[in-house]
Amino acid sequence: MSISLQGSPDLKAAREVADYLGTVHHEFHFTVQDGIDAIEDVIYHIETYDVTTIRASTPMFLMSRKIKSLGVKMVISGEGSDEIFGGYLYFHKAPDKDEFHRETCRKIKALHQYDCLRANKATSAWGLEARVPFLDKEFINVAMSIDPEAKMIKKDEGRIEKWVLRRAFDDEEHPYLPKHILYRQKEQFSDGVGYTWIDGLKAHTARHVTDKMMSNASFIFPHNTPTTKEAYYYRMIFERFFPQNSARLTVPGGASVACSTAKAVEWDTAWKYNLDPSGRAALGVHLSAYDAETPLSNKPSKVIDGIPRMMAFPGVAIQS
Repeated sequence: MSISLQGSPDLKAAREVADYLGTVHHEFHFTVQDGIDAIEDVIYHIETYDVTTIRASTPMFLMSRKIKSLGVKMVISGEGSDEIFGGYLYFHKAPDKDEFHRETCRKIKALHQYDCLRANKATSAWGLEARVPFLDKEFINVAMSIDPEAKMIKKDEGRIEKWVLRRAFDDEEHPYLPKHILYRQKEQFSDGVGYTWIDGLKAHTARHVTDKMMSNASFIFPHNTPTTKEAYYYRMIFERFFPQNSARLTVPGGASVACSTAKAVEWDTAWKYNLDPSGRAALGVHLSAYDAETPLSNKPSKVIDGIPRMMAFPGVAIQS
């Protein structure tokens, strides 16, 4: 089962995999406006104001409603593999195997605040149960005992993100997947559903949060002060539902590039000018990366076919 905007990177790949494996494929579509209309419900159910979690939780929330309507009670989801195997695009900049391993540990320990929070609450909001095989304790113990050198991304050797995991499914005699699917570049869920999703969110929130509001953000929200209009917009909704200080303290903060921890932002000095949890913020790595010259929080938008889009380099982005 998959969900996306029409014409998204994930849509084509999901169809191709289903055809290749001969499985029944349920494809759900949503529009940017559908997602925007669901934001308040998403923040209420997920209980967060974290930008990347809300971006990804919204399509998952919409998909869970559709799945439940089919009479399905349980689904299997792939959360955890990027944290365990270093699948996010920022891992391209890991300076050495020790820091690579430390970052995977940091990401795993924070899963309950991000991806697991999303997968659990976006589904349970509709009475659906999500199970996550990559987070089986025995699997984690084995995967984390692997020499991190074997997990590292090495472009000169043709090694990309989640290299060890991909190789495990690369069977020449009985291929599990077509090669170009097995070795697709990592695409974060909130990007893979269609680039106009995040771009539309930025355009929408920019219309509802003024520059004056941003200038007073540190006075209104002294804890985890929002640094973008998108973050401010989510924070306003969160505070309306959960005004207690104890609630806002449960949400993590800190700088992030392509879903990195704040510590990993230090891997590339250019990243401090390019802070955004989207995979397209991984400049020089993502095939459709944002324009490096414009800060992401202030990136201008243009309208194509009636849909707000943010300026970005042309290219084909693909997901692993």
